[in-house]
Amino acid sequence: MRAFARRWNLRPSLGFLVLILALVPFTLENDFYYEIAILALFNAMIAVGLNLLMGYAGQISLAHGAFAGLGGYIAAILTGHYGLSPLFSIAVALGSMAILAYLLARPILRLHGHYLAMATLGVGIIISIVLNNEEELTGGTDGMSVESFSLFGHPFTESWEWYLLAALHLVALLWLAQNLIDSPLGRILRSLHDSEKAPASVGVRVARYKSLVFVLSVLVATLAGSLYAFFSGFISPQEAGFDRSIELVVMVVLGGMGRLYGAVVGAVILTLLPQLLTAFEDYQTLIYGAIIIGVMIFMPRGIVSLFDPIVERMKK
Repeated sequence: MRAFARRWNLRPSLGFLVLILALVPFTLENDFYYEIAILALFNAMIAVGLNLLMGYAGQISLAHGAFAGLGGYIAAILTGHYGLSPLFSIAVALGSMAILAYLLARPILRLHGHYLAMATLGVGIIISIVLNNEEELTGGTDGMSVESFSLFGHPFTESWEWYLLAALHLVALLWLAQNLIDSPLGRILRSLHDSEKAPASVGVRVARYKSLVFVLSVLVATLAGSLYAFFSGFISPQEAGFDRSIELVVMVVLGGMGRLYGAVVGAVILTLLPQLLTAFEDYQTLIYGAIIIGVMIFMPRGIVSLFDPIVERMKK
């Protein structure tokens, strides 16, 4: 069993997550709770992809909400206006966003620090403006309905089916991300986070690897955004707005940058938090800002760092 786990790089943490995901449905009383759980899983997917970019490669992005929203719109438009199948539409959305991400990565990722943040913010704003103004395709500010989702002829109509689909995608993503981090590519990404000059001095093509991780993170956001659009049956420009991108960044920072499962924890907390603070909806951005400040001051390594002493004891 241990040899099998080592061969496939299966960690106890992944098994623990699978156990939790298997038990969660027994606590969900109705479709509303299922909807929150499914949203948390899709948010966790985007946060894991964004964490690869921010936490491991050290490249900030304030446009991932826009990328997820645009991916969802592409899939929705292809199914609603052109009658393509949902699966093929998602594949086209992934291909289109991969090309867009690659074209953006080359000039944008030459920047550093707050210049990079402002550049990605500008990209996100442009995407949001386009989605709001192209009323014939996107429905403008009113948004648009999304066709029902089916997989190989099987329509997804039950909440538990969507939960299972989202959970499987998250587990697969975490397994792939863990393998990537433990690979030579992962070591290169971590070296980029500390200093780009050091890997460049030994022949690493820094621009190439920065572009690669950027494209990968955008693809994850596109997949999650597309699937959620089909699940909700509706999509609006708000899904690609600035607040959405900031929310995703807060998820990564809150859970712990450079911690895969920290991104999952941060996504779950930030998905549940609005449900607990409905009376403070108008101050959501302010609350997120306060959370970032508090975490950076008191828990600079994220919430999951609180469990580091327990993990160390278990290793002993």
